[in-house]
Amino acid sequence: MRPMHGNCIIDSVKHDRSSRAPLSQPRNRKDGPEVAEATDLGADSWAWALAPRLAQFTAVARHEHVTRAAQELGMPQPTLSRALVRLEEDLGVALFARHGRTLSLTPAGHAFRASAERMLTDLDRATESLRADADPSAGKVAFGFLHTLGSETVPGLIRTFRTDHPRVRFQLVQNYGEAMIERLRAGDLDLCLTSPVPDSPDLVARRLDEQKLRLVVPDDHPLARRKRIRLAEAAGELFVTLEPGFGLRRITDALCAEAGFTPRVAFEGEEAETLRGLVAAGLGVALLPPPAVPRPGVAELTVTAPRAVREIGVAWVDGHQDTPPVAAFKKFLLSRRGVLLPR
Repeated sequence: MRPMHGNCIIDSVKHDRSSRAPLSQPRNRKDGPEVAEATDLGADSWAWALAPRLAQFTAVARHEHVTRAAQELGMPQPTLSRALVRLEEDLGVALFARHGRTLSLTPAGHAFRASAERMLTDLDRATESLRADADPSAGKVAFGFLHTLGSETVPGLIRTFRTDHPRVRFQLVQNYGEAMIERLRAGDLDLCLTSPVPDSPDLVARRLDEQKLRLVVPDDHPLARRKRIRLAEAAGELFVTLEPGFGLRRITDALCAEAGFTPRVAFEGEEAETLRGLVAAGLGVALLPPPAVPRPGVAELTVTAPRAVREIGVAWVDGHQDTPPVAAFKKFLLSRRGVLLPR
């Protein structure tokens, strides 16, 4: 079972409220006795039928006067009166008691008003959150990246980007490649840094940089005296690798196959630095990118054949319109082509 992977949001901001667009015209409801669940809303649901009329109902409930409510809503008083009658007919319940030109809520009306105001408040908050996320100067970028890019690369990228965009917020997701691609397709992420660079018709991916992989061996291993090695020379070794599904695991398997062997796996993990520690403990050897900080107990050999590198790229869903902060960060990432990784 996989552990939970990290998510965070940094630098939340407040967003000024502005004018709202008017509600759409109401629709009549003819069938269906129950409220549909949020994931199953459709033209036959109560929410679909009632949502456009909730603001009209709450305005009249607040003023207890149709004319004053119509003036607030900017609509003709007869239109509002007809809408209220249709609402009561659709519900089959009297919401108001009429007293000439004034109205008062019935017990059912009081109960319905409380629910209607909660729904409108939730909608207002959701709308303001969306508007805040799209704010050009202080919006949000949902950004995913590999574990191995979390110690230096991603913090450096965000620090540099925020020099010119200090108020942009980041929702950060650190995970392995396949999981991030799934979240990208699900709409949870705007962009992700991953490897291998995906090749899929529903995604756009751009190669940004490449990273040399090294054969990491214990420092008391016979190969530790070497500086360079052909990968075929490690065919008889036990390997510690990342689990299937991780991009680095697919690259390791492919490189070993190109070198003419299938690696014998002693351990499968989820963190490159965990693997480096297990190599130091003598459990096996590993193909890994360079560490952020040199680790004692291991020797790291340059692989001369086959060419042992992994490409790092940025990916996003094809056809999705970017908010201004996402567009700005995407442009920034693309400008880092060839200089993304520390040298």
